[in-house]
Amino acid sequence: MSFIVAFMWSFVLWLVLTAGSKGMLWSTEEIIAGIIFAFVIGFSTRNIVGEKAKRFLNPIRVVGFLVYAIGPLFWGMVKANLDVAYRVVTGKIKPGIVKVPVDLENEAQYTILSNSITLTPGTLTIDACPEENALYVHWIHVTEEEPESSEPVAGSFEKWARRLGK
Repeated sequence: MSFIVAFMWSFVLWLVLTAGSKGMLWSTEEIIAGIIFAFVIGFSTRNIVGEKAKRFLNPIRVVGFLVYAIGPLFWGMVKANLDVAYRVVTGKIKPGIVKVPVDLENEAQYTILSNSITLTPGTLTIDACPEENALYVHWIHVTEEEPESSEPVAGSFEKWARRLGK
């Protein structure tokens, strides 16, 4: 099961990344190369994906991730890009590493939140510490040395990480 899930997601990602070489269609060579690469990735990561592979096949979970990526994550990235552009032009930066308290339950939630923070310009997750219930984040403009929640750094990302990582 885990091989099939890894193969399918790898092949879909391949198709998305290679779309447009012939309009929105793929050449035979691209499809064959995609199948080969997806097979290699599926085989080599089958033990990593493991028993929770069925989670990736849940259509409700896929729709939830799409809603998150198109909505809150995209909007957060737009706002962060504008903020970073403003700071670059004006020179008003105050970089620093901040301990961000989080209320997450598992590794999937930490991964979703950490990646979301890192994807937004001006922030970089340095470390996730589940034993401290915290993330350490490098922030381009520190407004709070010790924030009481993840809201100043991550916006609504933590709420979405809890929902999507169950």
